Amino acid sequence: MKNYTLTRYSDQPILQTADVKPSVDGFDVLGAFNPAACRFGDEILLLLRVAEAPRPERGWLHVPIVELVNGKPALNVKQFREPKGDYDPRVVTIDGQTYLTSLSHLRLARSRDGVHFKVDEKPFLFPARADEAFGIEDARITHVDGMYWITYTAVSANGPGVGLARTTDFQHVERVGMILPPPNKDVCLFPERIGGKLMMLHRPMVSDIGKPSIWLTESMDGLHWGNHRFIFGASGADWEYLKIGAGPEPMRVDDGWLVLYHGASTNHEYSLALALLDAHDPAHVLDRSTAPLLTPERTWEREGFFPNVVFSNGWVRRPEGGWWVYYGAADSGVGLAVLE
Repeated sequence: MKNYTLTRYSDQPILQTADVKPSVDGFDVLGAFNPAACRFGDEILLLLRVAEAPRPERGWLHVPIVELVNGKPALNVKQFREPKGDYDPRVVTIDGQTYLTSLSHLRLARSRDGVHFKVDEKPFLFPARADEAFGIEDARITHVDGMYWITYTAVSANGPGVGLARTTDFQHVERVGMILPPPNKDVCLFPERIGGKLMMLHRPMVSDIGKPSIWLTESMDGLHWGNHRFIFGASGADWEYLKIGAGPEPMRVDDGWLVLYHGASTNHEYSLALALLDAHDPAHVLDRSTAPLLTPERTWEREGFFPNVVFSNGWVRRPEGGWWVYYGAADSGVGLAVLE
């Protein structure tokens, strides 16, 4: 693998939480981050994860949930007495049930130059199924077989699984449903068939046995996935010890498939790195980073909804060479870097 560099395009985020309007009356936007990215016509599209929550009320905790009422999705806000003492403001357990205190959806942002974006006022995809009751998060976009495939994390009381939607025009969307059950996330498709099959990277979440790892699976139709194979796991280095997961769709380069991935350290700091997979057999790892290419250093990457995070699930090729890499910063805004 060649010696790639990942350099910030700007010392400021290109999108911030304040740039996004709430989609629900009485809610505040807590973060707009972790965008998928693709070229569509003469535009670059980002599919932002937008986290919203009911406006706080002293002494009370509000939990937004999408429930099915007579077969149709309806937003419900549960109200609990605020727990005493310190607690995680993002995740709370009450009477043995764990809830998220915000609800995420996917929102489009559009740009002609790849740098300046205008964010749509309405959601592109909003939670609408029982397995999305706690929100939909961290999408990836891949153009393959003449359409745009959107994978995302679907969260409910049963855990995070992998949802799939498809579109040809980013106006009409086919919601396919859950293609990998909980617990799983960080899923991206390859942008072409290999040996006649669709290929996809994913991250099963381990418990007592095993370690953080990235897996490969294949399908003929994109709905039924099998032949799951371990690709690579955390190396044991501190910067990727706690978590590891694939980012955006792999990119075809001269010497194989280039994979941008993230690692989380023992103190929950997220960094970005690269791996190279064989062009004809992506289960074979040719090379990978021994150190991260980008770590949270700027204030806006270290302070936010979830601090000390650079996390990418979107990149596009630049006409002049290399790639625009769009990354979530501290779960609050979007940064832009150049990979060359």
